[in-house]
Amino acid sequence: MNKLDVLSKINPQMKAVLAKEDELAGDANDTSVGFEQMRKNYVAGRAFWAEGGPVMVEQLDATVAGPYGDIPVRYYYPTEAAAAALGGAAPAQPAIVYVHGGGFVLGNLDTHDRVCRVLADHAGVPVVAVDYRLSPEAKFPSAVEEVAAVAAYLHEQGAKHGIDGERLSFAGDSGGAHLGLAATMYLREERGGSDFVKCCLLYYGWFGLTDSSSMRLLGGPWDGLTEAEWQWYMEMYANDPAELMASPYANLFLNDMEHDMPACYIAAAEYDPLRDDSATLAAICEQYGTPVRHEVFEGVIHAFLHYTKMLDAANDALEHGAIFYRQQLGL
Repeated sequence: MNKLDVLSKINPQMKAVLAKEDELAGDANDTSVGFEQMRKNYVAGRAFWAEGGPVMVEQLDATVAGPYGDIPVRYYYPTEAAAAALGGAAPAQPAIVYVHGGGFVLGNLDTHDRVCRVLADHAGVPVVAVDYRLSPEAKFPSAVEEVAAVAAYLHEQGAKHGIDGERLSFAGDSGGAHLGLAATMYLREERGGSDFVKCCLLYYGWFGLTDSSSMRLLGGPWDGLTEAEWQWYMEMYANDPAELMASPYANLFLNDMEHDMPACYIAAAEYDPLRDDSATLAAICEQYGTPVRHEVFEGVIHAFLHYTKMLDAANDALEHGAIFYRQQLGL
């Protein structure tokens, strides 16, 4: 009720993407079909968008021991220097831990494969994607703990993989952006420190707001983020959604962000109900002097990062994040 007419406002490329999405997977955002069918629809729809793109010098699947069992990961080495570091013939390189989105319910290593390769290509460093366990089978805070466990492993054992464990960063989209920052806070407060997390590339994440202007005005069938659908994701993620608002590893604004924060690239979509979460986080970073770049991409909706085949904004967002990252790491 009282929503903006988003479909009349998005740019021509975004309209073309939505038409292609309808052709590929129909209404992949329909929560009424249940999470198992949604996963099938999501995988089917993302397969087309993940095709093509940069070719890595080396790409490896492996696992990392986690608190609930082995966690699948995928290592991307975009350059000869990165591959040489893997073999011990060159110095270890800084790396980015990528956490996929999907509302904590959807997504895997394959659905975000092209996103990771494009980011690795632009950043020029290894990217390590994390296949954390999904909800509702795995409830909060297991995903936070698993993402933190992968970063902690790379911090301690990264040299085995050609990675400098003292120079890690997080990147992620939507729920993955949330989990990257949540894991940073968890490492800081529960695992002895997060000084080795140098940068976060946060694409249209939810960081803790439960109401905002963008939530009131935006969200619909085109992005699967109406109020009812948002509540559905929260109920999938936690046994008690009220628990999320009380935990600093879900409601991230409960954390003291005045100290020990990594540099943040914060990208938002103009017609995304989560847009104000990004603006709020950026304002906090600016208040406390944390290096930050906040960018709102015009004419696009939530989840636009997948569409690098057809959408300039997706390519720009990944490139701009990589530029910010390289500046912060001095690369």
